[in-house]
Amino acid sequence: MPGRVNFSAIFDDVPYAQMLSKNQELFIRNMHSRTNIGVRLDYYMRLVQKTILNHTDPVTSLFTSPLPGFTDHAWVRDNVYAVHAVWGLALAYKKNADFDEDRAKCHELEQTCVKVMRSLLQCFMRQSHKVEAFKKTQLPKDALHAKYSARNWNTVVGDNEWGHLQIDAISLYLLSLAQMTASGMQIIFTLDEVAFVQNLVFYIEHAYRIPDYGIWERGDKTNHGVTELNASSIGMAKAALQALNDLDLFGAYGSPNSVIHVMIDEIQQCQAVLKSLLPRESYSKETDAALLSIISYPAFALEDCTQISTTRATIMNKLQGRYGCRRFLRDGYKTPREILNFQTLLQDPNRLYYEPHELQQFENIECEWPLFFCYFILDGFFSNNKSQVQYYRERLEEIVITSENGLKLVPELYAVPSNLVDEEIACPHSQTRVAAGSIPFLWAQSLYVLTCLIEEGFIQAAELDPLNRRLSTEKRPDTVVQVVVLAEDEEMKEKLAAQGIEVELLKNVEPFIVQPAHVLGRLFSQLGRSTKMKLSGRMSTDVGLLSTSKMYNVQDRILVFTPQFLDWQRFYLTHDVNILIDTMKAELFYVKTSWNVPGRPLVVMVFSNVMISNVSDDGKKVPLGMIGALKKMKSGYISGTRTILGKISDFVTTSCIIKLHYLTDDESNIDPKVSELLKSVLCSRKTESGGILRRSNKVKHSIGLQGEERSRKYSFVRGISQRHKSIMLDPSEVALMRDRRDSFVSSSSTGRKSSTNTDEEATPCSSPPVPLLSPTSPLLLRTSASGTRLNLLDNANNKYGTKDLNEVDCKDLVEMLLDTEILEEQADIVQYLWLKQGSNWDTKLGGRAEVTVRKLVEELYQKACHQRLWWLVRHTAGLLNKVTESLTNAVTDLLVRQKQITVGMPSIHEEPISCPLPPLELLKVIRAALVEDECGIMLTQEILIYLGMFIRTEPHLFTEMLRLRVGLIIQIMITELARGLHCSGEEAATNVTNLSPYELKTLLHHILSGKEFADRDEENSEMITYTEKTKAERTGIMQLGKRMKDHKIVDVIKSKEEMNMDNNMDWLQWLRRRRIDGALNRVPPEFYSKIWLILRKCEGLLIGDQVLHQNLTQEMTTGEMKFALRVESVLNKIPDPEYRQLLVEALMVLTILAENQTNVVLGPGLKDANGDAVMCCAKSNKDPCGGTNGICRHFYDSAPSGRYGTITYMCRAVISIMPHLGEDIECAVS
Repeated sequence: MPGRVNFSAIFDDVPYAQMLSKNQELFIRNMHSRTNIGVRLDYYMRLVQKTILNHTDPVTSLFTSPLPGFTDHAWVRDNVYAVHAVWGLALAYKKNADFDEDRAKCHELEQTCVKVMRSLLQCFMRQSHKVEAFKKTQLPKDALHAKYSARNWNTVVGDNEWGHLQIDAISLYLLSLAQMTASGMQIIFTLDEVAFVQNLVFYIEHAYRIPDYGIWERGDKTNHGVTELNASSIGMAKAALQALNDLDLFGAYGSPNSVIHVMIDEIQQCQAVLKSLLPRESYSKETDAALLSIISYPAFALEDCTQISTTRATIMNKLQGRYGCRRFLRDGYKTPREILNFQTLLQDPNRLYYEPHELQQFENIECEWPLFFCYFILDGFFSNNKSQVQYYRERLEEIVITSENGLKLVPELYAVPSNLVDEEIACPHSQTRVAAGSIPFLWAQSLYVLTCLIEEGFIQAAELDPLNRRLSTEKRPDTVVQVVVLAEDEEMKEKLAAQGIEVELLKNVEPFIVQPAHVLGRLFSQLGRSTKMKLSGRMSTDVGLLSTSKMYNVQDRILVFTPQFLDWQRFYLTHDVNILIDTMKAELFYVKTSWNVPGRPLVVMVFSNVMISNVSDDGKKVPLGMIGALKKMKSGYISGTRTILGKISDFVTTSCIIKLHYLTDDESNIDPKVSELLKSVLCSRKTESGGILRRSNKVKHSIGLQGEERSRKYSFVRGISQRHKSIMLDPSEVALMRDRRDSFVSSSSTGRKSSTNTDEEATPCSSPPVPLLSPTSPLLLRTSASGTRLNLLDNANNKYGTKDLNEVDCKDLVEMLLDTEILEEQADIVQYLWLKQGSNWDTKLGGRAEVTVRKLVEELYQKACHQRLWWLVRHTAGLLNKVTESLTNAVTDLLVRQKQITVGMPSIHEEPISCPLPPLELLKVIRAALVEDECGIMLTQEILIYLGMFIRTEPHLFTEMLRLRVGLIIQIMITELARGLHCSGEEAATNVTNLSPYELKTLLHHILSGKEFADRDEENSEMITYTEKTKAERTGIMQLGKRMKDHKIVDVIKSKEEMNMDNNMDWLQWLRRRRIDGALNRVPPEFYSKIWLILRKCEGLLIGDQVLHQNLTQEMTTGEMKFALRVESVLNKIPDPEYRQLLVEALMVLTILAENQTNVVLGPGLKDANGDAVMCCAKSNKDPCGGTNGICRHFYDSAPSGRYGTITYMCRAVISIMPHLGEDIECAVS
């Protein structure tokens, strides 16, 4: 055995001893450094224990509230934010633990996080019935509670006793659950809990259209408990959905069963709405410091760096103070005046909230919250902005309170002392404030701890974001969309091959299964279904394009789905091949810009021979538009989108494949109908149905009417399907427009400044102009497809009177159905049977039972779609109450982007649509406004769908438009057709009902974009003019122009007067422009904020019989959406669009005065005009507009600016009313 080592001999070796001493020195230095780390971590452990964990309940580990009367209440939001500090400290110990004691602390902190998160989950699961109810109703009474008992997980207040509907709180919980799970913690233990979390995803996935009480629990800032759409809630929901998408809740120990699935189309909806809202928080809050939580940590909900910077700058400029940030403008929470008001309100115990006019008293004395300095510091860390971190760190350290134990405490807020309120109002941010509220405030204290841990290097900012959400602003590679085109039949395949486009047959794509989108919606309805907890899964069966752009693995079979816009069963719009192509281009671009998941998107399109029948002249050729689009996709680029055209098998390795495990494991959780559907899909079964009405001359019948008798019988009902009236337009109203235009022409011969007009011809401008669209006029009469007006019952030469109509034998008419193939005749007969016998009358057609009139109308609808007979398509669709889920999506897209919607005619009956509704509910609203106007109902649906498309793809078209009045828009479309075609109102109205969906959409786009368009006579060498239009737009308008010529009923030989009128079309440009802008409710930029400034300087504005009072400025701030809507509601009382637009110009003159004459109060001038802003800007003693110069006749067609512009005359009118202003206002205008 070796002997002992002689250590003294070793140390006698000087070089070795020197080396050992150096190692010892390094070891001691490292030990000293590690000791310092341990000391500092122990300090933060003590800080967290004393300030945060000290408030936990020993049983539930939930954080209690320090507020008096709420000591056992645990708020969801506060608990989640409080546990973030515990999680951050656990990460710090895990990273720097060298001793067992440190590892033990790390374990303790991690388990505390798990217990808090699981306690909150238990609170939620005890209200699983509310989750199920809320998915259906989305009502506040069915929302999960915002706070629970910290002692026993039970509820602490009733459903209607608190603002429980707080989407951001649930979303914050789900986001934190995802981040903590990704960091290595296991919070979810069972598959039942996985199913419940999946249902929580459904609970928040429609956050973009759910008004809630918001992060401050009070809803509208008047504190009346009114819910509103909040950007902070939408942003947090979007972040949670993205974080949970395809996340395994069991972590490294999971399987496909524990993976959460999210509809990425819902994420994109949240993104779009959020982008349109910011930097606004809601209707009542023009901005809010809570937005800091979504532009940076913890949500990182935005992807646009510019919008992040804009929102941050808005908060800094409007809300930041010396002691933190105000929550929002005119926030009265815990201000001295609020406390004083509540003390004086003891005599009225039933009053809990502010009156609207009381909000102004809180201006400039709102409490400032240090919490938001913590957000700014964290934002600086994540954005690597050191100067921002340093600036706010210094500001925060000045207001943090040090306790007797040396601990740093962050107070809830700083308030102005009651004796310094007047001084603070006179000079904002000048007075010393005092800490108030909870000290420490758990939410702020937790974020403060995180800032300290990052600053001292114990953790990196990235460790708080293991899912890398902070990288959402990084530029992604350009998405390449994979496109597969399939032919439904051999004939279609051959036609495409003849054009150089090789495709596969639908039946030859094995082993893949191709199904329509609605099948995927049915399959997704079983996601999250749990019979134990009575959870039904996903309620909506609507799936978007992004969801159908994935592959799905179901029972080891690969399923692919076609987009919804190709589903022929959904709505008649898909029968228009041109709108199909246009939609296809737009949807491909949408996929390209919205795709943000692994793999490339796959869009599968199935084309059939039916799609192109009756499109080309011979009905056999593939439309050129379709060929052009397919060739562009084959070339690799179409409408801004990079594409690859190929087979499904080519894209398996590059596509996103999702395994739908829930359809294979536990069949007891699957609805039997869906289970049967799945079996049918996997077996590729198809069902076919035959028609009822006659299609071929070869069909013979044993019983038939003789030709003469048949003709006599049919004459009773001929044209009945076209004789229903529409309230959308009076044809004579367009004739009024032409008469007015004639008057322009006749007066032009004497010159623009002629003084020979008599006084009888002059009409004062202070009175409304002659209406173009009168509410009391006769209504639109339908016409047949050929354009011939069929109203034979009113024909004096008709040998049979209307009395005989009631004597017509319905059985004879049924027999006539078997003898005719003419669709118009079938429509007339079926329409009569519908009116006479009702929709459920059994015709027993051809000896078959249960052949009801409704079934005949259904087949008429299908045949009309096949033949593209659009007036009949719309009429029968209205009879059948056809509606599509696309209508709900379109209305939602408009509403969530702060656009108000009304349907019907303002002068007759108008119905508002104020919130997203299911399709059938929307149809009820439209039908209530339009009664039994079937074509009008369907046109309204179409216009809403097109408006939804445009606001998604071209939001700039809706700039400065708050309200969309569909009835006025349709009227303007008809008058535009009458103007462009030089036809009567009846013909123009007929043309609108006969336009194809694509032509209708093109016409609407033309009106929204404000481009000039008119159909010209080729003999006069006049043609359509295109200005600043894309190729697609030009193609659409060219097609519309050609089709409108085809729709003309008769050729009109123009007289010399008409030719003269055409040569003076330019005289009507400003009248047309004002009419369109008035119908679209379009106003100049910053119009509403300028009206707010006017009201600050006068007692009110009288517009018509409506008054805008000055107290509105006490209730609302200058940039508040609620104020804009109030002004808009007053302007909407003006019935005539062009007159409304002149009022807008008049108000703009007053805004110029308010901006440039800062010391002028508008009261005296308006008092002389009886407070009427219209009279104020429409009267002039110098140049009376009703005088011999004929200004009234030309006023509506005058340019706003220039020597003879409307603004010039209005400015002179203001000067005449207020002579003390002098001529300076004209200089301001120029």
